[in-house]
Amino acid sequence: MEEKFEVLEQVHHDACMAAYTIEKLMEKLKDKDNKIKAYIEEILKEYQEFEEESRKILEENNKQVSTPSMMAKMGSTMGITKEVNKDNSDSSMADMLIQGISMGSLEIEKKLKQYEEELDKEHKSIAKKFLKFQEKTIDHLKKYL
Repeated sequence: MEEKFEVLEQVHHDACMAAYTIEKLMEKLKDKDNKIKAYIEEILKEYQEFEEESRKILEENNKQVSTPSMMAKMGSTMGITKEVNKDNSDSSMADMLIQGISMGSLEIEKKLKQYEEELDKEHKSIAKKFLKFQEKTIDHLKKYL
């Protein structure tokens, strides 16, 4: 993939993985009485918007849009199941989400630095907006710890 699309591809991949993971988490928490569920739904909507926005731009530029592998999805599902079964408290769910979002943030930051010269304004803007959303989300989730 051309370097100027690397960051956008990373945004798409991370948004897809996050949306998938959060959907699975919501399924596991469906019958539970967690206060964090409403906020998790908000996060999901934001990730879905980033997923759609990045997919659209990639497709408009005839770039292949990849999605997380089945293995990554299976690992995520197994991890969520294990965590929810072990401790489904709001604190535990916030901690799990913070860890996942933090990993994605690091990848976006690396790509932004690596390809800063090659990026056009639109791609840089989306990536920075995505990063800011993740940072804001982590800060908000800390209230549940």
